[in-house]
Amino acid sequence: MILAGIDGGATRTRAALASDDGTIVGFGEAGPSNYDNVGVETARENMRAAVREAWKAVGRPVRPCDGAFLGMAGVVSEQDRETILTIARDIGLAPVRNIEVDHDLRVALAGGLAGSEGLVLIVGTGSSCYGRRANGKHHRTGWGYLLDDLGSGYFLGLQAMIAVIRAADGRGIPTTLSARIRQELKYSHIDEIMRILYHDSHGVTNVAALAPVVLEEAKNGDEAAMSIIERGAEELSLMVATVAKKLDFAPDAPLVIVGGVAEQSAFYRTKIESAIARRVPQCRIQQPQLPPILGAVLLALEGSGHGREVILGKLREYSRLNTKSYWLGNK
Repeated sequence: MILAGIDGGATRTRAALASDDGTIVGFGEAGPSNYDNVGVETARENMRAAVREAWKAVGRPVRPCDGAFLGMAGVVSEQDRETILTIARDIGLAPVRNIEVDHDLRVALAGGLAGSEGLVLIVGTGSSCYGRRANGKHHRTGWGYLLDDLGSGYFLGLQAMIAVIRAADGRGIPTTLSARIRQELKYSHIDEIMRILYHDSHGVTNVAALAPVVLEEAKNGDEAAMSIIERGAEELSLMVATVAKKLDFAPDAPLVIVGGVAEQSAFYRTKIESAIARRVPQCRIQQPQLPPILGAVLLALEGSGHGREVILGKLREYSRLNTKSYWLGNK
């Protein structure tokens, strides 16, 4: 048997193929598959490309897998699940009856805590929090970039642009972000920023790409940039507090934090953890045991009736031997 796990985010899509004892036999990666951001067609082609690359690593022609679990950013409603199922059917991923679809938080938690109950906070291009109890009770935050994504890379980038235009028209304080954002977006006059954002297809990923600039300027002491990351950290801690309360987690509830923005900036990570410690002291932050893509594999294997312990041993060993940055890179 070959089973597939897919972790589809706003920045990239990962696919892993595993034999029924948990041995990873192929891995592939492609562009984003959050169809709220990039549309159904692009999501389909990137998922197809990631799966094709995984089969290429196996050294066999592409064929339907025996089962699959897809953890996809942007999946909230039943209509979302049906859309992803249709995409999976179109690319011939596996028999539809053997495919399960859920949001990317589910696979991040499954990987981070190796299938145990607890909470996960995603801080990547987008942001969200999810908790799940052993009895299956669960709750999440996260409503996409137009309604939510507070504290995310997109949030940091957008707030930087807002700080720059407010400084330019006199409503905001002077900020070193003004010169840095102009350099990043390559405009000569602030009036050009509206065209860049509204007309030149400067999408979610491009806005999120400004996050490192904000973090760097905050670390250098810029007041506006520091205000942005402190607000982001507080909003993220509120997500965790809300989910922990909804699920009645007892003290010492485990929490993992994943996603490229938090993982690639120790400065921001410290701010986030400090905010969580103040607001949710009962949570115990710990390092993820497995990356989200291996969480998807774990759920695919469990969904096919395979025991967890043998699978986990194989997945942990594979993760230990494959420590490249793509395991824990941007969501």
